[in-house]
Amino acid sequence: MSALRFFSLIHNYVAVLALLLFAAGCTTVTPPDSVLAVPAPPQKYAAMVIDAGTGKTLFEVNSTAPRYPASLTKMMTLYLLFEALESGRISKETQIPVSDNAARQPPTKLRFRRGETIDVDSAIRAIVVKSANDVAVAVAEYLGGSEEAFAGMMTAKARQIGMSSTVFRNASGLPDGDQHTTARDMAVLGMALHTRFPQHFHYFSDSDFMFRGRLVHGHNDMLGRVRGVDGIKTGYIRASGFNIVTSYNADGHRLIIVVMGADSARQRNDHVEALIQRSLSTATANATTRLLYAEQQ
Repeated sequence: MSALRFFSLIHNYVAVLALLLFAAGCTTVTPPDSVLAVPAPPQKYAAMVIDAGTGKTLFEVNSTAPRYPASLTKMMTLYLLFEALESGRISKETQIPVSDNAARQPPTKLRFRRGETIDVDSAIRAIVVKSANDVAVAVAEYLGGSEEAFAGMMTAKARQIGMSSTVFRNASGLPDGDQHTTARDMAVLGMALHTRFPQHFHYFSDSDFMFRGRLVHGHNDMLGRVRGVDGIKTGYIRASGFNIVTSYNADGHRLIIVVMGADSARQRNDHVEALIQRSLSTATANATTRLLYAEQQ
């Protein structure tokens, strides 16, 4: 073999070896930290993302810290309403009377007059889309005899499905200092609604509905904003900040995302979108996330 041929082979061998070592090194490189802007102060913020297919937690911060649920409470009101449907106790045509007490609830509401009723199908849509407090109380009184008794049923059901840190005091989520939950418990409830009632889950994708000849619009702006988002519920009271439990279903992925305590609906929604993108990233398994709170910006 000529010296020129020998040195050429050596050069090629070294080049291939260097390429292999480089490739091997690339597979062990830890992705850089991602910076996630958090639209809430630490004492209010909580979040969790669960892969609904595997049950794996993909992200969590303050997930077991006590928080006010606001209108996320209505998810459990709907859970018990769906149970009543499944048991045959009621049908979608059943008329629910709206008491004076229910009609007096503060907005948001549909505004009923004395003696009026609402059918179950419309009640579900009113709670999901409009977050109607008057309808939530009417459902509670119809199924529980009183809102107080129904709240006891809600808390008992919470324990039964694994919500270990939640206490319900009303059916609407209106302010009550003794009503509390956690981001983890809300994720459990979101998962349970999908798993237990897949035949009713389509309601959570509604962004409006017709009631007595009038189109009633909702305020869950995540619907239609991000492909794959199909509900579930938003909530706000001053003590809680802006909350949301969102379901994402696209490209073979089903996620349940919870964000609590945001300073505005827009910031909450931006954060949900960022969490979805992070959770779907191929680098999720190795990535770490640094949180940048709004008060520090």
